[in-house]
Amino acid sequence: QVQLEESGGGLVQPGGSLRISCAASGSMFRFYHMGWYRQAPGKQRELVAVLTGSGSTNYADSVKGRFTISRDNAKNTVYLQMNSLKPEDTAVYYCNANWLSREYWGQGTQVSVSS
Repeated sequence: QVQLEESGGGLVQPGGSLRISCAASGSMFRFYHMGWYRQAPGKQRELVAVLTGSGSTNYADSVKGRFTISRDNAKNTVYLQMNSLKPEDTAVYYCNANWLSREYWGQGTQVSVSS
């Protein structure tokens, strides 16, 4: 069982930056495939970024060049640095871990982009 806890969400103005974090349980964290997803009101949950245990990354086209996913294996934490935020980035952001073909989800953190 992997437990995930997101933090760092909040309200930010358009063009601003925010970093959200996800702390994971488990001694095998460095092997987890980690990802960030988001869900806006009335929309389906969508992939934002993934980071494999080997360090490969993949981003949604809508966030390429603005968002960066990273991990600190010593802290069992994955981060999502979000720059040049837009109102359309407003959503609940969920942390995802994939380990031994099982998926785990955090409870989500709200990110709101508004002036």
